[in-house]
Amino acid sequence: MVDYKTIQVSVSGGAARITLNRPEVHNAFNDELLHELTDAVRHAMRNGDARVLVITGNGKSFCAGADLGWMRSVLDYTVEQNKKDAATLVDLLDLMESCPKPLVGRINGAAVGGGVGLTAVCDIAIASSEAKFGFGEVKLGIIPAMISPYVLRKIGRGQARELFLTGDRFDAGRAREIGLVSEVVPPENLDNAVNAKVAALLTSAPGALAEAKKLIRTVPDMEASLAREYTLSKIAELRASPEGQEGMRAFLEKRKPEWVK
Repeated sequence: MVDYKTIQVSVSGGAARITLNRPEVHNAFNDELLHELTDAVRHAMRNGDARVLVITGNGKSFCAGADLGWMRSVLDYTVEQNKKDAATLVDLLDLMESCPKPLVGRINGAAVGGGVGLTAVCDIAIASSEAKFGFGEVKLGIIPAMISPYVLRKIGRGQARELFLTGDRFDAGRAREIGLVSEVVPPENLDNAVNAKVAALLTSAPGALAEAKKLIRTVPDMEASLAREYTLSKIAELRASPEGQEGMRAFLEKRKPEWVK
């Protein structure tokens, strides 16, 4: 296990749990955290013992976006330096969104700016009822550019028009209404809700989960004829695959498939 400075990682019960560990600054991003988080996600994607990834934060906050020190450092950057710097977060979010394993967000507290981006790339996000969210970039003279593709895919343009432009904070209930999070629970029930979701995901076939995630990413942007060919070919391929055969036989024989321990 890699010894990280800004995050904590553990693997047990089929899940890799990655925890942002800068509670003194509300788990805000800096270069080190972004690089360590990217490395941890890559390791978890390759780890056969981790079939689900859980992302959360230590302390009262989930993630407060960029930290003040990082923001100060970019004040003197050129346009090209800013572009290179911003790519670090975009590369992380691309990696997470394309991860073949399910990502579950345990949103334990405030998620602001980049923290909302992290929430948006989770397949399933479960939030504490005390969590707050917001896109405050316009208050600083900038915009939520880096996280916008992931957030817009999650909540749509209509909701973003108000939230991106006003920069207003909103609560977990509103986050649930707009589709940013899947479920809202009292803080004391957060772990139980996350564990139940992980357990449910572990009853699904690993290969099928990866293909389902790919389906979600690719089909909406396909022309109708391409979508027809892709989906017909994919279901035929998976029905004939060892995993598909095992799953269908287990169902017909009224037993659990081999991937369910």
